[in-house]
Order: sequence, then C-alpha cells, then structure tokens
Amino acid sequence: MTEAAPFPPRRVFALVAAVVTLAASTTLANRVLPGWAYPVCGLVAALVLVALGRAAGCSWTDLGLSRLRRPALVGLAGAASVAIVFGIALAVPSLRTVYQDGRVGDPDFAQLLWLTCGRILFGTVLIEEVAFRGVLPGLFGADDERWRWPPILCSAALFGLWHALPALAIGRNAAVHAVFGSTPVVVLQVLAMAAAGVAGIFLHWWRHLGRGVLASVIVHFTTNAGGLTLAVLVR
Repeated sequence: MTEAAPFPPRRVFALVAAVVTLAASTTLANRVLPGWAYPVCGLVAALVLVALGRAAGCSWTDLGLSRLRRPALVGLAGAASVAIVFGIALAVPSLRTVYQDGRVGDPDFAQLLWLTCGRILFGTVLIEEVAFRGVLPGLFGADDERWRWPPILCSAALFGLWHALPALAIGRNAAVHAVFGSTPVVVLQVLAMAAAGVAGIFLHWWRHLGRGVLASVIVHFTTNAGGLTLAVLVR
C-alpha cells in the first residue's frame, strides 16, 4: 500500500490560504483599518484560520485547542516567570530604559484597559497564538507528543515575517535606540523580525509543554500587556 503524502493537496491549499489570510490581516490592521477595528480584524482572522485548519483535516489537538486545564496551569506558571523578570528589570534603574517606548503615549486607565484587553488580547495575542502556535504548526505537522523542529521553525519564520510592518517602529524604544541609534531602519527591521522568530520558538515551547495554545496565550499576553503597563507606569 502506498503511504499517504505528508502534505496532501487540501493541506497545501490550507497553508497557502492561511498565509494569504495573515498577510491581508496584518496589512489591514497596520495600514488600512481604524484603531477600533484592530481586535475585530484579529478575531475574524483567527476564526478563519481555525476553519482552514479543520477543513485541512487537523484535529482540535493538532491545533492546540482541545485542552484547557493543563495549558492554563502551565501558562500561569509562565506568567509568574515573566512577572519575576519584569520585577527584576523594574528594580534595576539601568534596565528601566527597556520600558521607555515612544509608541506608548500617555494613556489614562480606560485607554490602558482598551489597549491591553482589547488591542493586545484580541488584535495581537489571539491571532498570533492561534496562527503561529496552533494552525500553522498543525498544518506543517507539529506534534505535542514530541518536539519536531521543521514545523516549529517554519512557523517561527513566518512569525518573524508577520512582524515586518510593526518592526518599522522598533527604533522608538529607548533601549533599542541607545544601542542601535545609528543603525539603518531596514537593518533594525530585519533584527526585530529575527528576534520575533526566536520568540516564536520560545512561545511554542510553552504551547508544547502545556499541550495547548492557551499556555502560550497566557505567557504572550502577560509579556505584552505587562510590558505596556510598566511602560506607562515608569514613563
């Protein structure tokens, strides 16, 4: 009997459609849509990606969406680790420039709540974790029972590319500017995309450890929302 091809046509189609969906989503969110539509765009794109993964034959386990308890516990442990790192950086005066970011502005409490629980949670964390730690690894053939580098690296590389537009503003961070102040914007953009790719591997490790995307969602949200909150507090 002939073995089934590792990437049947419907899975190849789903991969192409997922990449097109992500490209359209990041372009719309960063260049076209008004600010209030940012989380809506992320939520819709996430739902489309899950539908593509299921249509391609991926199970809920393949997509990292079949479990809650273990991913939640592992994610909370990861969030505690992130909080400790934030606390150390906050306690050391020389490290506080990490939180000085010109992109933050001067939000009040209501705006901060919108930024963290609206834009970050639905416009950034949800779409990125569903896409790059759930659907894409599942389509590439990732397996929670064992660590497989090819699908994880492919997903991480696409995660880096996903940050092409947001990376253009990375130089507005005080710590980045202090180290790379004279570096051309294009070089900074490439470095930021590479760093995002490495972060993608790190986040997938949390998904793998927790056997579910919820683990990496919690870690990712704590990192982004916590970083923004601290940036506002120390500005």
